[in-house]
Amino acid sequence: MTDMSSAQWFKSSHSMSAQTCVEVAAMGQGIFVRDSKDPAGPVLSFSCRSWQEFADCANSETSVSALSA
Repeated sequence: MTDMSSAQWFKSSHSMSAQTCVEVAAMGQGIFVRDSKDPAGPVLSFSCRSWQEFADCANSETSVSALSA
């Protein structure tokens, strides 16, 4: 398990002061995601490559159905 005590968490600038969003931290070879409403709760982890693929897809106009084809 990764020690997250030194993680620097960031929220999207699009979320402004909303508390209903996720926070992201990059540490070592991974990207970590947590619910901003529950900072002591569970954390999802992704490889840097997986996170980049997700971000590329989220920023494109590719539909989910096209990805599963």
